[in-house]
Amino acid sequence: MEWYLALLLMLAIIAFGMAIGLPVAFSFIGANLIGMVLFMGGTGSLEFLSGEMFESVAKFSFLPVVLFLLMGEILFQSKVAFRAINAVDILISRVPGRMSVVAITGGTIFSSLTGSTIANTALMGGVLLPDMLKRGYDPGIAMGPIMATGGIAMLIPPSALAVLLGSLAYIPISSLLVAGLMPGMLMAALFLGYVLIRCTINPELAPVQESVSNLTRREKWRPFLVYVLPLMLIFVAVVGSIFGGIASPTEAAAIGCMAAMIAAAAYRSLSFDVMYTALSETAKVASMIMLIVAGSTTFSQLLSLSGAIEGMLGFVDGLNLTAFGAVLMMLCVLIFLGAFMDQVSMLLVTLPFFLPIAMAQDVNMLWLGVLFLVVMEVSLLTPPFGLLLFVMRGVAPESISMLRIYRAAIPFICLEVLVLFLLFLFPELALWLPSFL
Repeated sequence: MEWYLALLLMLAIIAFGMAIGLPVAFSFIGANLIGMVLFMGGTGSLEFLSGEMFESVAKFSFLPVVLFLLMGEILFQSKVAFRAINAVDILISRVPGRMSVVAITGGTIFSSLTGSTIANTALMGGVLLPDMLKRGYDPGIAMGPIMATGGIAMLIPPSALAVLLGSLAYIPISSLLVAGLMPGMLMAALFLGYVLIRCTINPELAPVQESVSNLTRREKWRPFLVYVLPLMLIFVAVVGSIFGGIASPTEAAAIGCMAAMIAAAAYRSLSFDVMYTALSETAKVASMIMLIVAGSTTFSQLLSLSGAIEGMLGFVDGLNLTAFGAVLMMLCVLIFLGAFMDQVSMLLVTLPFFLPIAMAQDVNMLWLGVLFLVVMEVSLLTPPFGLLLFVMRGVAPESISMLRIYRAAIPFICLEVLVLFLLFLFPELALWLPSFL
């Protein structure tokens, strides 16, 4: 069978499985079973399938994914994050688009504590959106910052997807985590600038509230000092231990979990029910991710045996692309796929093809990893099937249409693409900070 026919057939099987409603992991496993019959001589190779699936996930490097998920769930389920967001709200007064600014700053803080885009968007949307709409905020300036800031969790440490990408692409995880910090902060700054400029030009988008203007300076700062600064110590503990060479990413993730438990206990929010729910939700998400990883890794092995990867590499080599041209091609493919697939799936489907191409072109893998993470963030908001668009649909009132949610995301998609463009032109934005490790 020609390499392109093998490639199209395997991808078509996965697409068909997803189209009929199969979970991503089972779509991969179904494609693997059919691939064994076609390329390995029948079902006698089931031992190969089970062995490959086990080996693909039996890696110590995946442990930070689970621990970072657990850390975020503890803070989320204990409601500790709610208090921090309210404290930021009280501190900011008479600022154009105040509640949108709270969404960005609070969402960025929560991103640095959880690493979960879904939890971030669900929390900020559930807490802030009803109040913003009640105060007369334009739905676009209310929903856009919440969705956009939710995606920052993919860049700012601790990012579970960064750990997963580093494990699969053999990129040093500590370097990749630190490399995402500057692009993430740059993105948050652009979001803030956009909101402030728009609300200054058109104050009707976000009516000014006087609810906290009469508080004294001490009354405004006390909640921030009590509920926000202590939580930032979790971020310092995680990133600082990695940056200082004190702990590995796995050890830093464990430190983060312990710090989250201590914080919840200090605020008298830690209970058996909170820990049970946090552990249960972590187990659900981690199991799903590991099953997808197992299926996709075996899928890449079958593609290699079928000759599809070798044929595709030969095709790309024939195009005589430069290293920058090859990277640009990868980014375009990921942006396209991001409109239809979830981030883990698109990453695992494309890595078997992209990694050999990048290595053949001698591309800096750390820089490429950061570009991939930014593209994943863009894809979270890309219509029609961006994941955070549907999370927002779940928390927004029924009166707000899906088209309105799409429109709210577009300005922030443009800002994210701008950051991607800057990183593509100036790799130092991503590589400078890790150089100090």
